[in-house]
Amino acid sequence: QVEVVESGGGLVQAGGSLRLSCAASGSIFSINAMGWYRQAPGKQRELVAVITSGGNTNYADSVKGRFTISRDNAKNTVYLQMNSLKPVDTAVYYCNADVRAGSVSGVMRYWGKGTLVTVSS
Repeated sequence: QVEVVESGGGLVQAGGSLRLSCAASGSIFSINAMGWYRQAPGKQRELVAVITSGGNTNYADSVKGRFTISRDNAKNTVYLQMNSLKPVDTAVYYCNADVRAGSVSGVMRYWGKGTLVTVSS
């Protein structure tokens, strides 16, 4: 089994910064993409950023230039550096990892339980 755990959320003023971390552990042979999603109250979950095992990244237009995703493959960890935060960034941030449990296993997506980010105006 695989566990994905996020950390680093909290309360910050507009214009401030936060760094989220997400670690995957358990029966892991390799991890393909890792990503961050968010869900604001009353809204659907949306993609924030994703990074492949090779380091290719993709961002939502709303966070480009403000957020940076990175990963440490040796630690099965992905990070989200969030700068110039706005009240509209307030949401629960979820991490996922596309995990292969063995060399001939298929890929399964695992989700964390989320971490709350609140940006005050």
